Amino acid sequence: MAKQRKLGLTASQRKALLRNQVTNLIWYGRIETTLARAKEVRPIAEHLVTLAIAECDNNIEVEKTFNNEKGQSVTVKVQNDAPSKLAARRRMMRVLYPMKEAKKADENKAEYRARTKDVKYPCVEKLFREYGPKYKARNAEKNCAGGYTRILKKGPRRGDAAEMVILEFI
Repeated sequence: MAKQRKLGLTASQRKALLRNQVTNLIWYGRIETTLARAKEVRPIAEHLVTLAIAECDNNIEVEKTFNNEKGQSVTVKVQNDAPSKLAARRRMMRVLYPMKEAKKADENKAEYRARTKDVKYPCVEKLFREYGPKYKARNAEKNCAGGYTRILKKGPRRGDAAEMVILEFI
């Protein structure tokens, strides 16, 4: 018995499809896909959310010293990732694709470049800043873990009658 659905694709195509769908699910919050694909994407996405829950508050404060324009030494306190959060971030980056944030309507080219130049994986940031705290509070209230996504059935697709579903975060 196979451990995963083959989805009629080679291993590299299947891996690329699942990475793309997980990235889009995290970025947009919901995707429309077939039932078989949704059942394969769900555990990957839930594993990433579980990592984010465990590490979202795991920061350390570091003092950095540098020279300003006048040549004076200035010390600034900065929040850095703890080693375990950095490891979790790298594990997420293995699964997710890098993507660019959309340009805002009132934003010019220079502002957009300045805002997005350092963030290559905005989905990882979204996991740590939005999904981690949200589901951490939910788990504390309901005293349960997992179950961060739901599958809503839409009906058969016209053409090949594949069962279409909406996969979304709760």
